[in-house]
Amino acid sequence: MEDAYVLQLPDRKFSDLYLCFCGYARCEPLHSFGPGVRSSYLIHYILEGKGHYLAGGKRYDLKAGQGFLIEPGKQIFYEADEKEPWTYLWIGFHGRRAEEYLRDVGLGSSRLIFSSGRGEELKKLVIRMLKNYTITATDQFLLEGSLYLFFSILAGDPACSFAQEHGTENMYIKKALGYIQDNYGHSIRVADIAEYVCINRSYLYTLFREHIGSSPQEYLSDYRIARAEEFLRSMELSVESVAYSCGYRDPAAFSRAFKEKNGVTPLQYRKRYQTEQSELKKKRMEIPL
Repeated sequence: MEDAYVLQLPDRKFSDLYLCFCGYARCEPLHSFGPGVRSSYLIHYILEGKGHYLAGGKRYDLKAGQGFLIEPGKQIFYEADEKEPWTYLWIGFHGRRAEEYLRDVGLGSSRLIFSSGRGEELKKLVIRMLKNYTITATDQFLLEGSLYLFFSILAGDPACSFAQEHGTENMYIKKALGYIQDNYGHSIRVADIAEYVCINRSYLYTLFREHIGSSPQEYLSDYRIARAEEFLRSMELSVESVAYSCGYRDPAAFSRAFKEKNGVTPLQYRKRYQTEQSELKKKRMEIPL
């Protein structure tokens, strides 16, 4: 179990990067999540204690001052230590430029773990998020600004620096990711991405495997499904409209791809999300001063 305080955000005003939820928890010994997947990005930062994180076939033993990234759709497991269980904070977020911004602070499939000496700043920021949410536009802008400030703290910490290490290769990757994010709704192919970046497909594949951890085709498919999840959560579009909006010209093929990724059909995913939101409204917890 965990003593947790959570803010869940059903309304989204922004698209490049937006907060889905955030929280703070003091975990009991051996409290765990998984094996399972998340539908959005999460960053956990450990304030006290220790635990371990399993992702991509690797185990990371972590302690206070360290953090870990969870990517959407990737199976993971994490667990608090038996003797010194961790206390951590987290933010969940998504957006069409979320992966780009993560790479700017040095995080991604090839680097899931980080250290930061600015834990108190991160804690104060998340507590402020938890205490300042209403349906007003004022608080929505405040939360959006707080999310960018969270990224700013990570980007400004030397312990997190990484984004400038890859030179031209990193430029190719960023250009390819930008092209996918801007054109995923069209019938683009890997050949189109390679042509836009001005490198051959073989080299593009090598760069993606090295820096992203997947092939260009896998990344494109995952990105389309991630956007589809967003549409299903936030819009009352038909499954056929979601499919077309995410670059699928055959709704049946979209439903198969979606179920393969999430284990449920698009309609089942939407119904589950709506049920979860309804339950959260009933369990709204009081945030301590």
